[in-house]
Amino acid sequence: MLSALPALRLTGAHVLRDGALRQRSVAVAEGLFTRGPLPVVDMSGYLVLPGIVDMNIGRVGVAWHGRADRVLREAGRAAAAAGVTTGHLVQGWSWASGAEAPEQAAALASALARTGAEGADLRLTLRCETHTVETATDLLALAGTGAAACVAFVNTLDDALATASTRPEDFAVSAACAGRSAEAHMDRIRTARKQQREVPRHLCRLAEAFDRLGIIYGSHGDPDGETRETFSMIGAKVCGDPASRAAAALARAVGDPVVLSADGLARGEATQQARLAMDLMRDGHCDALMSGDSGPCLAAAAFRLSDVGVMPLQEAWALISTRPAEILRLPDRGRIAPGRRADLVAIHAESRRIELTLSGGRITHLSGQARERLMAADLPRTMAAE
Repeated sequence: MLSALPALRLTGAHVLRDGALRQRSVAVAEGLFTRGPLPVVDMSGYLVLPGIVDMNIGRVGVAWHGRADRVLREAGRAAAAAGVTTGHLVQGWSWASGAEAPEQAAALASALARTGAEGADLRLTLRCETHTVETATDLLALAGTGAAACVAFVNTLDDALATASTRPEDFAVSAACAGRSAEAHMDRIRTARKQQREVPRHLCRLAEAFDRLGIIYGSHGDPDGETRETFSMIGAKVCGDPASRAAAALARAVGDPVVLSADGLARGEATQQARLAMDLMRDGHCDALMSGDSGPCLAAAAFRLSDVGVMPLQEAWALISTRPAEILRLPDRGRIAPGRRADLVAIHAESRRIELTLSGGRITHLSGQARERLMAADLPRTMAAE
């Protein structure tokens, strides 16, 4: 594909700008959206939309261990092919150890820092179990390096106990993934539960540090309004993928952003969580969408919301570009406007295939007719082939 992009103007496409899809041109130079007469590339028949800002392009698991650089490069390329220009990898910080162990998070952060961007701009979100009091010092040390852009608190202890009781085979698999027997895993859960009295002070200590460091933090999978209220009171404002209507409603009532998983929406699934997400969307209890742990899916989700009449495409696309950029405090992203970072996606209007992704003015994905048009255009030959 091509990487270095000369100054140019995309014309003929329907461009999403200022909340409306209209036929207009988009100029790019030196990594930014700009104005002025520039060499033209005809993009008639395409939608040109702001680059996707995805707060969860996938959860990092055991697959990356020992080959982190390669896995991160592949993740960046896959995200770019899905239209993602800024993407967050999710890594656990858990009592469960295994792939979720704190030392694994530290190793991934180190790999992310040294791996050059070949696709999307990758960042790290830590999904931090609440009952990890003994690792607070390590977490704060890692946070102090700037390695983690976001932290999401989660408590899976009750779910783990329920799994042990009702689905022992699944519990045994979870234990094996953590590198221990089912009995040893249960002992670890009991040990974590003994920290219950220390957890509130632990979370407040973390919250105070995150505020000082400018780290965005929230919670993930809140089961009820009481849990969401508790997190909101300590400053964990972002309500990620709430597991109940009450949790989402509480967040909206106090002005906290609700970020729903688009996994089920994108595939039109009839699971309980997918139905909840669609209901929350229809009721206006959603500020942004993110992909789920299985990988980027936001473009498909935006088109589905438009197709089924929940909202127009321009509003759905704002949920995967403008709004997450605002939540993540990235003022240079999420919109097509002069002076902002040149992040965009060009989608073939008929096939809905993503054929061009620009991230900071670099071509991170190029295919189909968009490739043919760029190669045929009368542009300065400064683009480097890869």
